[in-house]
Amino acid sequence: MATAGEWIEGARPRTLPNAVAPVVAGVGAAVALDGFSWTRSVLALLVSLALIVGVNYANDYSDGIRGTDENRVGPLRLVGSGVAKPKAVLTAALVALGLAGVLGLVLVAISGLWWLLAMGAVCILGAWFYTGGKKPYGYYGFGEIAVFVFFGLAGVLGTVYVQAGQLSWTAFGCAVAVGSFSTGVLTANNLRDIPTDIEAGKRTLATRLGDRGTRRLYLVLVAVPYVVSVLLAFVTPWALLGLVTAPLLLKSVKAVGGGAQGRALIPALRDTGFAMLGWAILTTVALALQNAS
Repeated sequence: MATAGEWIEGARPRTLPNAVAPVVAGVGAAVALDGFSWTRSVLALLVSLALIVGVNYANDYSDGIRGTDENRVGPLRLVGSGVAKPKAVLTAALVALGLAGVLGLVLVAISGLWWLLAMGAVCILGAWFYTGGKKPYGYYGFGEIAVFVFFGLAGVLGTVYVQAGQLSWTAFGCAVAVGSFSTGVLTANNLRDIPTDIEAGKRTLATRLGDRGTRRLYLVLVAVPYVVSVLLAFVTPWALLGLVTAPLLLKSVKAVGGGAQGRALIPALRDTGFAMLGWAILTTVALALQNAS
C-alpha cells in the first residue's frame, strides 16, 4: 500500500504551477476590467487544482495499466512502480475530477453563466481521455494542443469571464502566454520521454517531431510569453515586470538547447513551471498597478 508521501508524489506537485498560473493571470485580466471577485477567484483556483490532480492520477492509472510507465524516467508512478493498486489510483482520479466538477458547478451557479457547464464537461472529459480510453489523444500527438487549450485559453479566459462577464485583448494575451508556458512544460517532459515512449508505442508530438524538432519547439514556446510582455507594455509599461522571470529559464534553455537527455531534463520542467507562475504573478501585479493609477 502506498504511503501518504507516495500519494502526494503521485499527484505530481511540481505540475501545480500549471493549475495556479492560469487563474492568477486571469485574476490580473479581471482586475484590469474592474471585475475582480475573491469568491470566484478562489473557486476557480480550487477547480483548476482539483482538475490537474485528477489529470495526474488518471494519467498514472491509464499509463500504468498499459505498461507505458514500466521504464519511465522521472517522478514516481504509483501504478507503474507497483506501490499502489490500479483501482485505488483510478478511484483517486475520479474523486479529484468529481470534486472539480462539483466546485465548477458552484462557480457556475454563483456567476449565473450556466452555459459554462459545457466547457467544464469538456475539460473533465479532456482530462480523462488524454491517456484514458481505447484511443487516448495524448498517444497521437495532441497532448500539447490540449494543454494549451485547457490550461491556457480555458483556464485564463474562464477565470476572467466568470468575474468580469467579458473578455479583453489583455486577457487573450495572458491566455496565450500561460498556455505557451504550460505547453513548454509538457514539451520538456515529452522530450525527456522520447526513447521510452517510442518503445511503448506512445506517439506523442515529441516522438513525431524528433529530438531536434522538439527542442526547437520548447525554445519557441518559452519565448512567446516574453513577446506578450512586450506587447502588453503598450497597455501598461508595468507589464515589462514579466521579463524579470526570464533568468529562471536560463538553465532550462541551456539544457534543452544543449542536448541534455533523460534525468538531466527534469529541472527544466520545474524551472519552466516556476517561470510561468512568476510571470503570471508579476503580470497580475502590473495590471493591478495600472488599474489603480
